[in-house]
Amino acid sequence: MQTENEQPIIYEAKTSYVLMLATVAALGGFLFGFDTAVINGAVGALGVSFQANSFQVGLAVSSALLGSAAGAFFAGQIADRYGRVKTMLVAAGFFLISAIGSGIAVSIADFMMWRLIGGVAVGAASVIAPAYIAEVSPAHLRGRLGSLQQLAIVTGIFVALLSNYVIATGAGSAMSPLWFGIPAWRWMFWTEIPPAVLYGLGALRIPESPRYLVAQGREVEATPILAKAIGGDVAAKIREIRDSVFQDHKPRLSDLVGRSGLLPIVWIGIGVSVLQQLVGINVIFYYSSVLWQAVGFSEADSLWITVITSVTNIVTTLVAIAFVDKFGRKPLLILGSIGMMLTLGTLATVFGNAPLDAAGNPALTDSAGTIALLAANFYVFCFGFSWGPVTWVLLGEMFNNRIRGSALSVAATAQWIANFGVSTTFPVLKDVGLGFAYGLYTTAAAISLFFVLLLVKETKGRELEEM
Repeated sequence: MQTENEQPIIYEAKTSYVLMLATVAALGGFLFGFDTAVINGAVGALGVSFQANSFQVGLAVSSALLGSAAGAFFAGQIADRYGRVKTMLVAAGFFLISAIGSGIAVSIADFMMWRLIGGVAVGAASVIAPAYIAEVSPAHLRGRLGSLQQLAIVTGIFVALLSNYVIATGAGSAMSPLWFGIPAWRWMFWTEIPPAVLYGLGALRIPESPRYLVAQGREVEATPILAKAIGGDVAAKIREIRDSVFQDHKPRLSDLVGRSGLLPIVWIGIGVSVLQQLVGINVIFYYSSVLWQAVGFSEADSLWITVITSVTNIVTTLVAIAFVDKFGRKPLLILGSIGMMLTLGTLATVFGNAPLDAAGNPALTDSAGTIALLAANFYVFCFGFSWGPVTWVLLGEMFNNRIRGSALSVAATAQWIANFGVSTTFPVLKDVGLGFAYGLYTTAAAISLFFVLLLVKETKGRELEEM
């Protein structure tokens, strides 16, 4: 123990070390993106292979999201009890099992089960990656490192969609046989096996979160990690963490409840989390190939459009990484909400005013099709530099040390439930009319703007112990 007369030992943080820790944690985000987007290229094939109706296909697409809600809910409790790294290892195992099982499914029912298992892994990754990254990052880098989670997610989406395109075009279609006579859509799911293994190996190589270790009274183990990752006066930092955790009891869900219900900060976290989904972003990534085919594009062109859209998402996430610690979280959210409101409104207008073909789908003219494509990609641009990455940054840092794991679990669970609701209802809304569907997403974007203006506080540059 350091006495009052002793000079504190000042350590210099190693940025390369912190970047390595954040990158490994963000591999969970890569699998998160890959697992949720890989279904895109297989949607049509599932209905044919399993003689499934549109409701069953919609449920197959969104079944993983129910698992994600469960995984997110329990991940925080598991992480608070057994550690962040062990939670990553469990998630890696579930990703691997789901990837293998989804490719060997023999009915729509067991396909849903394998996707449900993958969803549990996705939900756990959605909680543990931002928590771990926030807990190992110095304040001045936390926004950029936290944005790695979203960069990993959108990169996973891109790789999934690109591999879908390569596999489907190589075989001729998602239904056609590829290697060993196995249909192409099954290979789409098996391409997730290598990154799942890599995630598990990476998790075995990184140390436990120092803030978790201090919360468990393992300060000796936390000291060298804090010295390399955070730097500064480590002894003082440990005292701050210990004081902020209030270790009179272990973290638990009841810590989130005040005298009149959930703590206000938890409600704000839930609001940010849910609004990220209600603007309809995952309709683009789950159903875009079906959507573009419905308005007149070929299967190959529709898959290629999804690849271009995912590249747009990656580029704009890089923009967020560059500016989130400079401009702050709140300004980026506000700009993103305004941009999404305008672009979604444009899509709602184009789809709503287009004449219908014999199948009841909007028949876009050349100019209307171009406007829709531009609006969809600019919408992804607006989401990509704002609500995509900044939501995960905020969720990783806005809660204090004592409630972070549990609060993140509740917020992420609410997000996956919202995701499930949006994804499950889109096929029905599409039948009602794409103009109506995108009108609802436009309304959600408008609500998100006022939510941020009125309720979200800036967290840029603040230490976690100040939250």
